[in-house]
This record gives sequence, structure tokens and C-alpha cells, in this order.
Amino acid sequence: MAATAAISVLESAGVRHQVHKYDTRSDGDWGPEAVDHLRTSIGAEPEQIFKTLVIDVGGTLAVAVIPVPQRLSPKAAAGALGLSGKATMADPAAVVRVTGYVLGGVSPVGQKKPLPTVIDETVDLWDSVFCSGGKRGLEIELAPGDLISVTGAVVADIVS
Repeated sequence: MAATAAISVLESAGVRHQVHKYDTRSDGDWGPEAVDHLRTSIGAEPEQIFKTLVIDVGGTLAVAVIPVPQRLSPKAAAGALGLSGKATMADPAAVVRVTGYVLGGVSPVGQKKPLPTVIDETVDLWDSVFCSGGKRGLEIELAPGDLISVTGAVVADIVS
């Protein structure tokens, strides 16, 4: 398997991680599909599997990383990043262009243009967490502290 940008960044930084690959069948609901696979294959809890969302705050794009079962509070995410303005989900075409990843495979790690990042505070509840590995059907398992460090993220309560 060719390394994605996310995997390359982790390897270059010497971050311990494990890659989990599965066949994706979804056409838009990728988070629940990742939960189903990881729960069935290795017993992961849904709350330790994180999704990557790109938000637009007054023209500034940023990344919010939250557990798959949760809903994002765009306002809380923007506030945690010190951004002001109306926070909305980013335009899908802009997400692909700026991150270099396809929708459903956007990783918080190794984006083409690193964006300000906030991770929900529940990340610290786990010994390991999962996030997209940079393409659909690819999840990376790593320590929460490593995810925070490699993304330069702030940690805050950003779910509603």
C-alpha cells in the first residue's frame, strides 16, 4: 500500500501508529462505516473514532476533530481557535483543494496546507484514538498526545 500524506508525516515524525484498512461501501456516510468496521474488527468504541471536519470562519478555514457519534458546535470550535465570525461547514470543493484529500478521507494529519486545528477534549479519555489515514477506508490508530502534537491542535469542548 502506498503511503498517504498522513502516514508519511507520521513516519517522518517517528510517531507510533497502526493502520487499519477496510473496504468502503458508503457513498457519503463514512464515519459510521469506520465505526462499524473498527468496532467489529478490533472492538474499538465509537467515541474513540474521530472524524475530521473543515469549517469556514469568516473566510478562514480550520479543522475540527470530534468523535464520530457527536455533532460539532462550529461556534465553539471557532472560539477555541480564537477565530471570530460566523462558523459554517466549509465548501466541499475548498476542502478538497486545501487539504489535498478526498471527502470521506480527510485526515487531520498531512494536509496540503496545514490548517488551524482543534480536537474535542474527549480525545484525552483514550489510550489510543482513530482518525482518517488520508483516504476512504483507511484509519490510523495513534496516541492522543501524538495526534495533538503532530497537528499542532488545541484541545477544547467543541461538541454540541
